Amino acid sequence: MTGRENLVSVIIPAYNAASFLPHAVASIDRQDYHPLEIIVVDDGSTDNTADVARSLPSVSRYIHQQNQGPSAARNRGLKLAEGEFIAFLDADDQWPTGKLELQIGRLRAEPQLDVVLGRIQYISLPGAEAIDIAFETEERTLTHVHLGSGVYRRGVFERVGLFEESLRYSEDVDWFMRAREEDISMVILEDVTLLYQLHPGNMTRAMTGDSSKLAAVMRLSLERRRRRSGGRPVHLKPWSHYDETGRSRVRPPVPAGKTSA
Repeated sequence: MTGRENLVSVIIPAYNAASFLPHAVASIDRQDYHPLEIIVVDDGSTDNTADVARSLPSVSRYIHQQNQGPSAARNRGLKLAEGEFIAFLDADDQWPTGKLELQIGRLRAEPQLDVVLGRIQYISLPGAEAIDIAFETEERTLTHVHLGSGVYRRGVFERVGLFEESLRYSEDVDWFMRAREEDISMVILEDVTLLYQLHPGNMTRAMTGDSSKLAAVMRLSLERRRRRSGGRPVHLKPWSHYDETGRSRVRPPVPAGKTSA
């Protein structure tokens, strides 16, 4: 990763995402932010994701790899990314207009910040099953651990590391746990920065508690903190510490990677 000033590299992991990908890319185009590069990493799709990605003029690079899971797809994108700033978007989600201007503005204004997150708005598409979540607002917004809600300085991945490729679920939780262990400077804005789309094909809707690997990720964090302290694990700052509104109620997270199986 070499880095180019002000460039934002957007990494889209995609798995059988042909019907969603044009809408995801269009939501990036609507940001009206420059300079920008969009990298689509096709994680072994069996539909026509390749044809769709290659037909989208604003896609800077399309890469196909054998199916290895969302962590491997994002890591491949990170190794190709040239931007000063990094952002992620699952192929079946979208960004609200103004996201990049808002979050890049904070990163530029506050050099000590490494990660700027925001709130997530849940949108149910036709056929999506109901979810039992206590949202923060009537607009179905929530603070969640989700990569797509943030913008990141590229250097943060040198401090925290890349994504754990053995995890196909909860890989985002694992990364954020490691970021908190390293005391990475983060902030959660009141603004919505990700439109999370619920639909019949969501990987996460079919997950069981065991397959999410969430408990295992939490145990790994405890073990790392015990080793670091030589005994009792060091306590991490609560998510409310990062939340500018002070009302963060982070639930057991809906992991990313819905379209990279």
